[in-house]
Amino acid sequence: MKVDNLTDIMEFVLLGFQGSPQLRISLFCLIFVAFLVTICGNLLIITLVVINRSLHTPMYLYISQLSISDVLLTSDIVPNMLHILINNGATITYSGCMTQFYFFSASETFECLLLTVMSYDRYVAICNPLRYTSIMTHDYCIRLSASSWLLGFFVSFLEIITTSELKFCGRNVIDHFLCDPVPLQKLSCSDTFPTKLLTFILSVPIVIIPSIFIVMAYVNIVRAVLQLQSNTSRQKAFSTCGSHLTVVFIFFWSMFGVYVLPPKVQTSDVNKILSLLYTVFTPLFNPIIYSFRNKDIKKAVQDTIYR
Repeated sequence: MKVDNLTDIMEFVLLGFQGSPQLRISLFCLIFVAFLVTICGNLLIITLVVINRSLHTPMYLYISQLSISDVLLTSDIVPNMLHILINNGATITYSGCMTQFYFFSASETFECLLLTVMSYDRYVAICNPLRYTSIMTHDYCIRLSASSWLLGFFVSFLEIITTSELKFCGRNVIDHFLCDPVPLQKLSCSDTFPTKLLTFILSVPIVIIPSIFIVMAYVNIVRAVLQLQSNTSRQKAFSTCGSHLTVVFIFFWSMFGVYVLPPKVQTSDVNKILSLLYTVFTPLFNPIIYSFRNKDIKKAVQDTIYR
């Protein structure tokens, strides 16, 4: 099919993970189970935070917002990925592709910003505990969370505008399981410099600056924790921060691997595996790392069951 502009392309072909039927069925089962656990786990966290007043604190507010983002992300990506796996590739309409990319980009941008806000919350709690309640008020936390959501959708809107201006010259096969900007740019026969430039510019306030802020926050947190006299207090502080650092490492490492590493270093398989990590397994691990090993969450579950 030969086309001259973007409007002539009505659909893309997503290849997903190519391989033997046995491999695809095994991967289908793994991702399907991960999807169910992710949805149930995150919905449980959201419900517990809403109905239990003991969890109406900044930390659990942000964890519930992270769960909402994870539900949005997995619902946007995984059902179509399962369809691709079971059919060894599938088509997606142009509008469906852009819609998927929009919500995918919005949720990923929001998570970058929210993880930064959560590091700030931990910084204030450990480095300035006497002023924590006066700084991290309920209204202030709501504003920080709402600002992260608004920025996420605004940045995604800018990206979708530049991406929709790309032109294609007949090729519509995407070697990926989602409508990601990197393979879309590879398909385009038009000048992709404006799109790449916008991505680079947006990466500064969305990825680079948050990464630097998180590192600086934890440098100060470690200094403050090492000055604590009680070993119990040190262990509690490191335990709380350890959960956040684990999620930050997995999320930002996979994001940097996909969008920052030079194209020569990446292969399509590596790109897909890294994308699988932060679109499927990070949302699965988040409620486990943050909450299910948390005494407050366990108590909230017991109080809800025996209420």
